Amino acid sequence: MIAIGSDHGGYTLKQEIIKYFKENNIEYKDVGCNSEESCDYAQFGKAVAKLVIDGECEKGIVICGTGIGISIAANKIKGIRAALCHDCFSAQATREHNDANILALGARVVGPGLAIKIVETFLGTEFSNDERHVRRISQIEE
Repeated sequence: MIAIGSDHGGYTLKQEIIKYFKENNIEYKDVGCNSEESCDYAQFGKAVAKLVIDGECEKGIVICGTGIGISIAANKIKGIRAALCHDCFSAQATREHNDANILALGARVVGPGLAIKIVETFLGTEFSNDERHVRRISQIEE
């Protein structure tokens, strides 16, 4: 299951990703927000992160206008490696090298078509388990 959350700036893109999930039978849990009415991103970034850390969801997706604020909020939760990606190469590399468990997107930076491709890449790429990457992740976690 994939946790997904956004603030008002990411709401519309979140709805596009949820549509993609439904079309592809991908289970998800939407933590909000539920409209374009102004709200604070931190609560939604942390809510997604907690679902991932608690093991209720395998991975997460967080979205705000730039992806920056909500990724910072998610990364405050110990064990989260939220990566802001605006291209498929970064999404692939962060899964292979960093074992990122949350994808952050900026709704005002990428359009829905590219965002879906980034989501597909992130969810479809496995961690490499290369010794050097395992070592580096351990250093991050210390």
